[in-house]
This record gives sequence, structure tokens and C-alpha cells, in this order.
Amino acid sequence: MATGFVVFGHGSSVESANDAVRQVASDAATAGGWELWETAFLEVEPRLPSAVSRLVAAGADDIFVLPYFLTLGIHLQRDLPVIAEELRQKHHVTIRIAPPLDGHSALSQILVERARA
Repeated sequence: MATGFVVFGHGSSVESANDAVRQVASDAATAGGWELWETAFLEVEPRLPSAVSRLVAAGADDIFVLPYFLTLGIHLQRDLPVIAEELRQKHHVTIRIAPPLDGHSALSQILVERARA
């Protein structure tokens, strides 16, 4: 099985915000040694269906969606599962979804570092 990774953000009309997500995704792909990866957004292009299609075309049959969201809000509870199920059926691939970032111990450390700066 070839795993493809998607860093999935909300998306913004402020392009520099989307660029920041793309940079984090690129850094994570390098650090994680991900050969197959994409960045996708809920509200702007590229959207998750496009990212999954590109990963499947590149040989991925296992897709791991990494939400770049702080908390488990309505988009992760309602929207993402529906989109993921549609993509599972369309592409006949496994799609797994990681939890949002909240609860990770590094978040409090980041806040401490920002406060000290």
C-alpha cells in the first residue's frame, strides 16, 4: 500500500494564510519523509477532492488526512466525514482522518514560547 498525506486546512480569502498552510505541509512532508502529499482546503482551491484525485493518480491507495484545525468544530465533525466518504466510494481507497491539533502537548509549549518572545 502507498500512503498519501493531505494537510487539510480551512482556507482563506487571504492568500498569505493559505501559503502559510502550504509551507507547514511542505515542512511536514520533508520531516516525515512523505513521498506522496498534498495540501487541500475546505473553502478554497485546491479542495480535498482534487488533492485525493492527484494522490490516487500518483499511486496512493491509502490516504491520511491531517486536519490543520485547532479544534473539533463543525467542519471536522460534519463536513469532512461526508467528503471523505464520498471520496472513499469514488476512488475505492482507504481514507483515514487524524484528530485536530488540540490536545497535543506541543500547543501549550508554543504559547509559552510566543509569550516569552
